[in-house]
Amino acid sequence: MILRRLIVGRLHTNCYIVGCEETKEALVIDPGGDAPVILEAIRELKVAVPYIVLTHFHFDHVLAADPVRTQTEALLAIHEAEAELLANPPVLFRLFSPQGLHGIIADRLLHEGDVLQVGRLEVHVLHTPGHSPGSISLWLPQEKVVFCGDLLFREGVGRVDFPGGDQQALLQSIREKLFSLPYDTVVYPGHGPETVISHERHHNPWVGDGGAVSL
Repeated sequence: MILRRLIVGRLHTNCYIVGCEETKEALVIDPGGDAPVILEAIRELKVAVPYIVLTHFHFDHVLAADPVRTQTEALLAIHEAEAELLANPPVLFRLFSPQGLHGIIADRLLHEGDVLQVGRLEVHVLHTPGHSPGSISLWLPQEKVVFCGDLLFREGVGRVDFPGGDQQALLQSIREKLFSLPYDTVVYPGHGPETVISHERHHNPWVGDGGAVSL
């Protein structure tokens, strides 16, 4: 598997390029800024990009989506629950970035259980709401990796105070969707370092098996 992590934008968002070694097809996950950096990485890796996938609609995960889409001719995909929010972002985002109000129209709407074929890689869509209504995680069973946006971090969880955030839904998504994955699954979050499902189950103070507490 091809895997390149780029830290982009003012909020240091993790943008991932994930691809098939055999076919050199790759998807871009969460192009949150710095489009030239992302495009240069795509050129260095010599990959074709059929899809750009947004784990959720928040500005720090989407600001480079349009320029990357234009240059790669990829299809831009987001969960169906967030298509309207992506097209008409909350005014609140102006406080964080003047570009945060720039609406984007998705090319493909995703649903729970969808599978994106990227070369020989199968990318399974898990609907994992809580941080936002249509947050998704992308699970690659062959590789035992999951890209979860801002749902789960190393020993932390995503915030729920943006429009559409839901504390109980977030905890349920983690416990029922992510914690049902194999223990040795590597978790690649939207910010910060990667972690492993087994570590979070035992050591995450918000949702771990070692004594969960409320947000």
